[in-house]
Amino acid sequence: MDSQADQISARPPGSAVNVPARPAASAVPAKAEVVETTSDDPPVNKMRRRIVWATVAGALTTFFLMFVRFFLPRSILEPSSTFRIGPPSDYAIGVDTKWQQQYRIWVTRTSDRLFVIYARCTHLGCTPDWKASENKFKCPCHGSGYDSEGINFEGPAPRPMDRAKVGLDAEGQIQVDTATLFEWPKGGTNHFDDDGAFIRV
Repeated sequence: MDSQADQISARPPGSAVNVPARPAASAVPAKAEVVETTSDDPPVNKMRRRIVWATVAGALTTFFLMFVRFFLPRSILEPSSTFRIGPPSDYAIGVDTKWQQQYRIWVTRTSDRLFVIYARCTHLGCTPDWKASENKFKCPCHGSGYDSEGINFEGPAPRPMDRAKVGLDAEGQIQVDTATLFEWPKGGTNHFDDDGAFIRV
């Protein structure tokens, strides 16, 4: 230490003093930068993965619904076979076809009776058409013909068309029940005169 002081004092004035450099202070560690690691998968692979999972989820959902449906009762909702079609005074003599589309029936009125013909050909079950100009029903499938009362007279139909059960309710409305049909089998007994097959007017 004394030798360094002697050297400094022995130097001529104005000469530079060499001071030993201090060791550099240790640098303060910089804040660690958070490097986000991005997936190496390109967007195409991500989209494919989503499509695959969506397909699997859809298939599983469909299988589950099919499984549940298997245990549910198989019932077909059909319109009621019993319905009202208004009072007898709504119908004039002849054939009325206004209920054909909704209930598959025709209402026929004669001078003393009103009855309902079920619109089904007795050959193979097609729905005949009412030909007012010819005063007959004609089946478009195989040409069977019926008169205005549903009695077959031409074509392959083996018997007359059936008639639905009819009656008057407490309000005087005609009540029709297509679950009960009156038949006239070929070579059999005519049931068109049975109670319920017609209404007297």
